[in-house]
Amino acid sequence: MCSEGIIERYVNFYTDFAFKKLFGTEINKELLVSFLNALLDGKEVVRDITYLNTERLGTQEYDRRAVFDVYCQNEKGEYFLVEMQKGEQQFFKDRSIYYSSFAIREQAPKGVWDYELKSIYTIGILNFCFEKEGTDYYHEVKLVELKTKEVFYDKLTFIYLEMPKFTKTEGELETLFDKWLYAIRNLASLMERPRILQEKVFAHLFEAAEIAKFDRIERYEYQESLKAYRDWFSVMETAEIRGMEKGMAKGMEKGMAKGMEKGLAKGMEKGLEKGLEKGRKEGALATARNLKAMNIPLDTIALATGLTSEEIENL
Repeated sequence: MCSEGIIERYVNFYTDFAFKKLFGTEINKELLVSFLNALLDGKEVVRDITYLNTERLGTQEYDRRAVFDVYCQNEKGEYFLVEMQKGEQQFFKDRSIYYSSFAIREQAPKGVWDYELKSIYTIGILNFCFEKEGTDYYHEVKLVELKTKEVFYDKLTFIYLEMPKFTKTEGELETLFDKWLYAIRNLASLMERPRILQEKVFAHLFEAAEIAKFDRIERYEYQESLKAYRDWFSVMETAEIRGMEKGMAKGMEKGMAKGMEKGLAKGMEKGLEKGLEKGRKEGALATARNLKAMNIPLDTIALATGLTSEEIENL
């Protein structure tokens, strides 16, 4: 999770307010353009974007609607859906696929159409890890032909960034993309712009993110958004602790039950063994008495019963 300083100078990027202010407003669209170009790393060059209505309905009035965080097109008409996810959702992948379907469907014009589509990029900035194993924080997903492993359709791209796995320090930043991820992950804990982030776009970012420069309404909206984020974080942390406690309790209960079962079985086995031993002893003593009454030599009785001469003499 992104940590916050005791006295915050800059916004927490993972709050809804900060994400939409920095990446979803016309005045700051230079930031989103720079981020997208750093992300795509020359595969696509975005020169300008046009923000679209973030609320989309289905084909019928009663269809389920979709509300995107940031939804825009570049100058070539290609679509970009940029989502910030502060916490894990059970069907997050399904959700991102569902959202991309709106950008596909709304490309269909009225009248004659040859079905040609513009490219669609769905980008998830995740403050959680959906792949528990490994250290890769960048995931690019396309439709591929399984046998040949070749891309089947290159106009539909899903990019997921697992931010908790991005652990590069300031001295390890090399590319513009590295710098963007570092800024996103650490923005709330910084008290000044790091020297490594000297590009003009980061001067814009830190100026737009400085809380002291907000007007009264913006400050109120940010504090409400921050409170919601902290409440959510607290709920998730509590749920995780409760889950661990429940798991430990269940494990202890299972362990105790298994231990009791094992102990009971061992006790029964030991008791049975002890009982059989006692029965054998009493049988040997009875046999020895009979043989002794018949004046059989003690050494012969001892050999026959397994008793000692002293035990036989005391009968």
